[in-house]
Amino acid sequence: MTRRAHIAMVSIPAPGHVNPSIEVIRELVARGHRVTYANDPSFAGVVTGAGAELVPYASTLPMGDSATWPEDTIAQLDVFLDDAISMLPQLRAAYEDDRPDLFLYDIGGYTARVLAENWGIPAMQLSPTYVAWEGYEENMAPVIEELKKAPGGAEHYRRFDQWLVDNGITGTDSHAFAGRPPRALALIPRLMQPNADRVDPARITFTGPCLATRPHQEPWTRPEGGGKVLLVSLGSAFTNLPDFYRSCLAAFGDLPGWHVVLQIGKYVDLAALGEIPDNVEVHRWVSQLSILEQADAFVTHAGMGGTQEGLYCGVPMIAVPQAVDQFGNADRIVELGVGRRVDTEAATPEALRAALLDLTSDPEVAARLAKIRDEVRAEGGTARAADLVEEML
Repeated sequence: MTRRAHIAMVSIPAPGHVNPSIEVIRELVARGHRVTYANDPSFAGVVTGAGAELVPYASTLPMGDSATWPEDTIAQLDVFLDDAISMLPQLRAAYEDDRPDLFLYDIGGYTARVLAENWGIPAMQLSPTYVAWEGYEENMAPVIEELKKAPGGAEHYRRFDQWLVDNGITGTDSHAFAGRPPRALALIPRLMQPNADRVDPARITFTGPCLATRPHQEPWTRPEGGGKVLLVSLGSAFTNLPDFYRSCLAAFGDLPGWHVVLQIGKYVDLAALGEIPDNVEVHRWVSQLSILEQADAFVTHAGMGGTQEGLYCGVPMIAVPQAVDQFGNADRIVELGVGRRVDTEAATPEALRAALLDLTSDPEVAARLAKIRDEVRAEGGTARAADLVEEML
């Protein structure tokens, strides 16, 4: 039996950075470890709900409904760097007299690696998304050079590198420090990773998604006689799209043999949707995993969280990407032969309905999904991730 240890997790206040690994935290607590979790107090409920102790720090990241992020890429990178610079002295003070046996950290919590190297403590990154492959720097060199030439680009990287040196980190640069951890768990299916055959297995292990129905969410029950189930959800951030929801109602409302669950988030006025067809239930928020375990199709924005939940449950997906990695994820599920990509401007009722009927009537799609579902679950998920964390002890 692994000895009881103090494990410290460091992340940033964003659902896409907290949710992917929270079940690993819950499992480590269940195995008897003391887990502290450094994050902004706004995530106290999530942290303590998993059984961990919150170590609060004041984040400088934009948060809340009124938060505004810069559109410029360098300016966005500066926001994260400024947060890391602000976070480090707070964490140093919090852990100085309560040093953990192991640091875990999200890709946005690389300040933990600074402390780990300063104090000679092992550290492991828990990545919620793609990881760097061998040759990544060479492949991305043109993009990085363009960023350095952009207004403020050279200064950003100079400042990042100097911050590392000022805090005792030498022999590396910001790209390698943030993007090439000595040890990492990729909490995504290996089949979603670009150039997966070039990822170093000595440094990085794919565990697949670490999933569980959230304890605070009510399980969903499939209605009797409702036929096939379609979930429509664009996650938590990209939900202010009343026109898209109206298109979904026109596409799937009263579609024979289908019951539709439509999640609309917190922004859209229910009255703006118009008349709701009898086969549609509309909610602000839903227990997504609970529904997907019973669903026959999924309209998603193709965030990594939703995409891997769809693969884990073996559900065909219509991807309507909105930002960042969602476009690449959408293309990947098309490559895998288990989804269709329909961009927002092309998401007419006719296009959405045709995509649904095409996907769900193709026996080859169903066969591919069954194989992928088994492959994703075989990666081990939460239990495998917790085992590997314990190996670091």
